[in-house]
Formats: sequence, C-alpha cells, structure tokens
Amino acid sequence: MDDRDVLTAFCPKHDCLLCLDSDGCAFDTMGIKQRECFTPWMIAHFGLQPVAQAARECKEFADLFSKTRGANRHVTIKRILTELLPGHPQVRGRGFQVPQLPHYFAWVDGRDSLLSNEGLRHALATARTAEARREFELILVWSERVNQAVEEIVRGVPPFPLVRETLQALDGRADVVVVSATPVEALTREWAEHDLARYATRILGQEMGTKSQHIKATSAHYRPGRVLMIGDAPGDLRAAQDNEALFYPIVPGEEDASWERFYREGLPRFLSGAYTREYQQELVDRFDRALPERPPWEVRG
Repeated sequence: MDDRDVLTAFCPKHDCLLCLDSDGCAFDTMGIKQRECFTPWMIAHFGLQPVAQAARECKEFADLFSKTRGANRHVTIKRILTELLPGHPQVRGRGFQVPQLPHYFAWVDGRDSLLSNEGLRHALATARTAEARREFELILVWSERVNQAVEEIVRGVPPFPLVRETLQALDGRADVVVVSATPVEALTREWAEHDLARYATRILGQEMGTKSQHIKATSAHYRPGRVLMIGDAPGDLRAAQDNEALFYPIVPGEEDASWERFYREGLPRFLSGAYTREYQQELVDRFDRALPERPPWEVRG
C-alpha cells in the first residue's frame, strides 16, 4: 500500500478519535534526538564549525524552546539558516557567512513539496541546474545521516509516565492514531520497542503528509467534539485547529504534570463528551506562554 493510501484506507472502529504526537509528547525523545543526532550533523554538513556554539543554541531554540518546536526538520533548518543564525551575536561578531541554499529554501516553501527524504529524492531527480542538484544532494545526505544516528543512538527511551495507562484506558473505547512529522520507520520502531504499537490504529509519519493532513483524513469519520489531538508543539495546535479538532497540550518542561492532568481530568472529560472549548482555552493559554517567538539573545539585545 502506498504511503498516502494509508490515510484513505482508514476505517473507524469507535465513535471517538485520539490523535497523538510522538516525539516530545508520548516519548521523551526530543532532547536526545536534537542534541545528539540533528545538531552535530547539521554543524558538520553545513560547515558551521566556526560558530558551532551559536548553531547549537539556534537549533535548540528552534526545535525545543520556541513556537517552531516540533516542526518538520526542513522548516526549522530553513529558519535557522535564514533567520536565527545570521542574527546571532557570535555569528555577527565573527563575520561568519551563513551558507544559503536558495533552491532548497524554495522547495521547503513550495505548496506541493513533500518534506521528506522521498520528496528530496524527487527534487534531486528533477533539478534543472547543477547548483540545485548540489543543494538537494547535500540536504539528502544530511537527512539520511540524521535518520541513521537516530536509529543508532535513540534506544530505550520510555514513554512519559501515564502514557501507557492512558492508551490502555482508551483501548476498546477510542481509535488512536499517531500523528507525527517523524519518519514512519523510526515511529514504528519506537512504538514497537515499548510495546505500545498494539494500541495504535495507525502510525502516521512524514511520508503520509503533514499533521494537518493526517487529522483531516482520519477525523472525517467522527462527529464534532469527538476528535482530540494531544501535542507538545504549536504546530500540533494549528493542525487541530485546521480540522476543528479539540486539543490538549503537553507543556514542554511540564510533561509529567501535563500527562497527570490529562489522565486524571482530560481523559474522562473527553470520553464522556465534556471536554469543552472553555476548558481547552485555559490549557492553551498556559501552553502559549511556555514557548516564546523570539530567541533570548534578541530579547537581551
């Protein structure tokens, strides 16, 4: 079955749907993936060694501590190279020229671009100039090396407390779909490693489209108010809003407390149909305050 066909073939078994992000939401894997897998290879492949500390700070801010937390890897790489890193004090002070990749950036912004390794291979195969091919090849090698590093390094990281209990409580009462921008191979491996794949009706990764597309395809089978997205990033909230789904935030830095509140309070509300927009707004306001828009070096400046 083609990756996109997985969405159209979805068939509900229950009258409500829980969409659940994986990295940083169900599993405490965001930090180790960014710091040990993404960042070192970003510095190596893009020649950022002279400003390595600044590159690390920009990567962590973009992917862990700001409103682009949890975004597709290509979206944040573009943000780092075009916005955050050029404005970093260390970069400006050393006169370092941040590499620019205009063909790649245009691809990232493309309306129909599939932001995955498959999409990169297609862009490479259809590139019309040597410079474009060079850019796409550079990015593809980086992205594949990151995936390899994740497979080598990210092992044995358990789900947050009460994730398993939540899934067990939903078993037989709601459909559960993993909604993620992570490659599906890594998702499947992580969920199987901890014996959680049994609770997921579908595991959807970047190959199947965006999170919004995942929710759109699966939520169409349910009545209003019977679809809930749990996520730890603003992009998860937007994906829920795009599809008029309910949202429960896992607040970065407060993951254990967030899952405790959901298990004791949010889950019963959702299953009983008492999960209101007013209740949601209280949670979203706290979530929004936890993730700033601008980096600390700009605020200090």
